[in-house]
Formats: sequence, structure tokens, C-alpha cells
Amino acid sequence: MMVKDADPEWEVVTVKPGNSYATSDHIDLHGRHVTLENETVEILMLFGYNVQKDQIASAPDWVKTERWTVDGLADVDGEPDVTQLQAMLRKVLAERFGLKLRHEQREMPVFALTVAKGGPKLTPNTSDPNGLPDQHGNRGVGWQMYQYRNTSMPELALELLSSVDRPIVDQTGLKGRYDFQLKWLTDDSHVSDPDAPPGLFTAIQEEIGRKLVPMKALAEVLVVDKVERPGAN
Repeated sequence: MMVKDADPEWEVVTVKPGNSYATSDHIDLHGRHVTLENETVEILMLFGYNVQKDQIASAPDWVKTERWTVDGLADVDGEPDVTQLQAMLRKVLAERFGLKLRHEQREMPVFALTVAKGGPKLTPNTSDPNGLPDQHGNRGVGWQMYQYRNTSMPELALELLSSVDRPIVDQTGLKGRYDFQLKWLTDDSHVSDPDAPPGLFTAIQEEIGRKLVPMKALAEVLVVDKVERPGAN
């Protein structure tokens, strides 16, 4: 793995047109060699900025349909973690696609992350208040489990984005960092299995004493001012 405090740049990177009719994409990491195959600019933005589609505004249509393959080497040895890979994506979007954007707050349907009444308390992590969060996941047939360490509530809200269809706004008011575990059902066809965990919304309430409440609230929106197809490598 790449050292945790590294902020990798691209030592070399190529961007080539992919197959716009493809139905699948692929991310491949081999040490510092990073390949993102057949991705749209929208997908790169969703992953790079940790947002939902509704949080991207004013992007031209080709951003959602045309696919590209990004292939290159980081300038730091080791395989990047998720945070480092996201930073590399933001850099290639700016450097090769000329992406310029601004951040706005707009009202939209969201899930508010709140504290459930009488819910169990999280275990405070006081080992390194300035340290990075640490998450390790396992998957089984129809379920998913994550161990979270040194994780704040805003960081949890970002981590859960890929499992819901709305932005998540942290309204817990909690400023600390915590250790906890979440295990939830990802496939309803396994709901009758004897050892099946609850769905995500129930798991959040039962296991960590939090709730995801649907509502309208202000959420961050990325407004695209400029983006262009990349030139020759």
C-alpha cells in the first residue's frame, strides 16, 4: 500500500476513447499502476468527489455517455487507497478534461443522518484525532459488512453514499471520531435466510443508534463551468 500521508500525482497518464456502447466498466490497481477502463466523465466525478448524480449540475450530455480509458502510473510507490485514488481522479479530470467547477448549496431530496432516540452509543476513538479514517469491508451472499475505525459522522455519510440513491447530510451534531461495525442486507432475495442481517436503514438504527431520514435539505452541488474532451496524449 501507498504510505497514508502521500498525495500522489500522475507520473505519466494516457486518456483514450473507450467503447460508448459498453455496458460495463472496470477499475484495476496493480501497485502504482492505475487503470480505469471504459468510464464516463460522470462516473469519474461521482467517485472522485463522492457525490450522487443529482449533485452534478450543468454538465454537457457527452459527459454522461462517452466513455474513456485512463491508464497511468502514480509518482509514489505502492497501491493507492480510496482517498488517494479519488485525489488522482480529481487531478486527471482537471488536467486532461479541463474540468472547472464551483461548489454550491442547493435544496434537494436527501437522507439526513441523525441520532436515533435511545440508540446504542458508539465507541469513541481517541488514539489519533487528526488521523485518517480506516474502513475494512467483507461481503457474503446477499450481505455486506464494514468495520469502521477513527471515523467521524461526516465521513460515515460519505462512505454510505454508494449504498443509497440520495445525498446524505450529517445532522448528528457529533464532532468526535468513533469505532463501530455495520452489517446489512444487500439483496432482498436473501431476506428469509436464517442468518440474514437487516437492511441498511434498520442496521444503522439497531447497530450504531443512527437513522437515515428522508427529507429536503441543502446539499453540496458541483456546478460544471467547463469540461472538454481530452486532446492527444
